[in-house]
Amino acid sequence: MNNGKRRLIALAEFFKKETDEEHIYSAAQIIENLVSQGIDVERKALYSDIEALRLSGYDIVCTRSPKSGFFLASRDFEEAEVRLMIDAVQAAKFITVKKTDALVNKMGSLLSEPQAKKLKSQVYIDKGHKRKNEEIYYTVDVLHNAIAKRLKVSFTYSNLSVSDDLKPCLVEREFTVSPYAMIWSNDHYYLVCNNANYDNLMHARIDRMKSVRCTDEPWRHFSEVSDYKEKFDSADYAGKLFNMFSGTEQAVTLRCANRFLEEILDRFGENVRFSARNSDNFTAEIVAVTGEGFISWLLQYGNSVEVLRPASLRAVVAQRAADIAALYSDK
Repeated sequence: MNNGKRRLIALAEFFKKETDEEHIYSAAQIIENLVSQGIDVERKALYSDIEALRLSGYDIVCTRSPKSGFFLASRDFEEAEVRLMIDAVQAAKFITVKKTDALVNKMGSLLSEPQAKKLKSQVYIDKGHKRKNEEIYYTVDVLHNAIAKRLKVSFTYSNLSVSDDLKPCLVEREFTVSPYAMIWSNDHYYLVCNNANYDNLMHARIDRMKSVRCTDEPWRHFSEVSDYKEKFDSADYAGKLFNMFSGTEQAVTLRCANRFLEEILDRFGENVRFSARNSDNFTAEIVAVTGEGFISWLLQYGNSVEVLRPASLRAVVAQRAADIAALYSDK
C-alpha cells in the first residue's frame, strides 16, 4: 500500500477514534499523530486528504472556537443512540456476561474513544440476572436462517425442576419444531413455533435451547396452526399475548378505574376502543389472547379492572378470585 492510501486510511481512523465536539485537533497535532505511526505528511497534503474524506461522506468540521482545529461532527450513531443500545443489551437476560461485554465494546467503537470511555464508565452490568448459555449467538443465527428458509429445527430444551430430594435440577427434552418468529418479551427471547404433535403455537425460551440444528425437512405452514395466512405478524401476535402464555383470542370488554387509563393505552395502543367514560371509570374494548397470562395480568389490578364480557372469561376470573379469597380466609 502506497503512502498516500495508508495516510488517508489512518486519517479516517484518527477522526473516528479521537475526535468529537469536545476533542478538537489542530493540523499540527494531526500531523504529529500520523508521524508517530510512521506516516509522513505535509500540511498541504493533509488539507487535501481532509477534503477527500469530506467528499466521501465524513462530516469533518473546521472550527475556530472554542479552539482552532478539526473534528468529526457526526457519526452513523450518536451518543444517546449508542447508550440506548447498550442499555438494551445490558438489560437482556438471555445475553451472557461475556457476550454483553463484547457487545458493549463493539457498540462503544461506534463513537470516539473519549465518548466511549465516558459512556462505559456509566454502564453497569448486573451479572446476577444474566444467563450462562454461551450458544446464544449460534442459536439465534440458526433460527434466523431456518425461518428464512422455512425449514424445521431440532434442539435440546432445558426446563428447571426440583428433584426428589428437593434440589433444583434441569430436565432436558428433545424437540423438532417449525419456527415462525423470534420475539423479545418480558426480558426473555422466545421462539414462536409449532410442535407437529399439536395444532397450536408453542413458545420456547431461546436461552434454554442447546445443540440447535437446522434440518432438511420443510416447516409446517403457520396458517395451519394460527389465524395468519400470508405472513406471520410477530408484532400483532406479541401485542395480543400476555407473558408469552398461549390461549384463545377473544374480544374483551373491560371496565377500568380512570387512574389506569395510561396503562391500558400503553398495553394495547391503537387496538383499544373506548365505549364509555365517566368521572370514576372507563369502558374499553380490546382483543387479547385470554389464557393464563391474561388472567394473571387482570388480577394484579384487583377490583379496579372488571371483565364485563365475554361471560365465560368473567366467570373464570370470578372463580380465580374466589379461590384466592378462600386460600387466605381463616380456617
